[in-house]
Amino acid sequence: MNATPSSAISPPWLIQGGMGIAISNWRLARAVASAGQLGVVSGTAIDTVFARRLQDHGVDDALRSVLEKFPVPGIVEDALHRFAEVRRRAGTPYKSLAMLTERSPRRAFDLVVLASFVEVALAKLGHSGLVGINLLTKVQIPTAASLCGAVMAGVDYVMMGAGVPTHIPGVIDDICHGRRATLPFAVTGAASDHPASSLTFDPTPYLGSTPLQHPKFVGIVSSHVLATALFKRSNGPVDGFVVERPSAGGHNAPPRGAYALDEKGGPIYGPRDEIDFNVVGSLGVPFWIGGGVTSSADVSDAIALGATGVQVGTMFAYCQESGMEPELRLRILEDLKGHSLAVSTSITASSTGYPFKVVDEIGTIGDPDVYAARTRKCDLGYLREAYLDDNGATAYRCAAEPLTIYRRKGGNVDDAQSTTCLCNGLMATCGLAQVRPDGYVEPALVTSGDRIEDVIVLLHDREDFSAHDVIDWLNPANDPCNVASLIEPVSTSPQPVVGVTDDTPMGILS
Repeated sequence: MNATPSSAISPPWLIQGGMGIAISNWRLARAVASAGQLGVVSGTAIDTVFARRLQDHGVDDALRSVLEKFPVPGIVEDALHRFAEVRRRAGTPYKSLAMLTERSPRRAFDLVVLASFVEVALAKLGHSGLVGINLLTKVQIPTAASLCGAVMAGVDYVMMGAGVPTHIPGVIDDICHGRRATLPFAVTGAASDHPASSLTFDPTPYLGSTPLQHPKFVGIVSSHVLATALFKRSNGPVDGFVVERPSAGGHNAPPRGAYALDEKGGPIYGPRDEIDFNVVGSLGVPFWIGGGVTSSADVSDAIALGATGVQVGTMFAYCQESGMEPELRLRILEDLKGHSLAVSTSITASSTGYPFKVVDEIGTIGDPDVYAARTRKCDLGYLREAYLDDNGATAYRCAAEPLTIYRRKGGNVDDAQSTTCLCNGLMATCGLAQVRPDGYVEPALVTSGDRIEDVIVLLHDREDFSAHDVIDWLNPANDPCNVASLIEPVSTSPQPVVGVTDDTPMGILS
């Protein structure tokens, strides 16, 4: 895991989007990083992902080698004892983790730190490329622990969106220097100076004697207004921005001000939502444009607007190295060949209240019949809302839980009628679906950008495609308009990944 410091490497022209849950896994990030671009792992729900992988696959040579580098062996032993000693039988439930709260015992955060460390460390195996981690500002409680594990593993970039994370540069700095970090905690009904409105995290129990590399921080924003606010108000340096357009997959920022809906119930964006890239560029740090980037010409257009390059998610989501459940991934590619897929922007699907892109794939939560058949349940809890109850204590509710329970907790049931459980749906999409005691298997929920049908160009003369095929296709040097001279040439030939072969499921640490 000894690599050239990220500060000494020129910014890449391509950032592979940090798609959760575990779509942007360590295999995908490693493939992109080894090709000279920025590979990104998703840190969303990483503790549950790690625990379920252990139950399914146990520990192989590569994972064991990474675990041996974690500075606190007792944490590793505890995790393996809980989740890896006995394999889960197919068709039986996973052992579940208790939902995180501000009162969770340190053991719960130990697992978050370890899981984040492992994901980044595996992504960095065998090459000297750049690896980042993507976290959601809306997922608050595990943030500091996730950052701690990633920094310990030598992560090069931290990417955060779904909010305005002005506090994160300071938290990263605290972790790198072994200081206790304080983070704001959004609790409905509590003022910002209320004791419940902050979280603390002490990294010292996890840190070894090796000095920590300070990663770059890149904010993911939807407008030049948010970029300017984050740049000016953050408690430390902001090293760049990804500016996402509404065509991007996953969560989108809502339109500014009052807005109308289209015929499918999606938000209509207007002139107030147009991005002034001159303003973003005037901040003096690199920026990348995300959303609707599916060709080398799109990359050239972004560079012509002053961007360092682009962020791309959807095309990588369907490549061989993606963490998407293989049968689901191939089924969607077949449907794309028949031009039978559409993407809807739902203003109600996510409990966060943000618009969320849903692929209308039969057999998934995007299928109305499947959605109607699912019993409402919230048992992972990453997107729960914290609030003060009648006794003034911090409690939790989720618009995806049973409506009677949500109402009892003070939630607005009218707004929650068509909310779905993103946590369980996205966990199923990456092949880690929970099996209920009655045999019911949680269905997948697939999200993609608006231009999902453009993925089909990567299947010309081939049945499947790799992350490297995506990079080759997007490389601005291949654009007929040829603006390649505007960027520093970067080889797209993958570096040899030392000790890793195609038939080694987890790879071998060099």
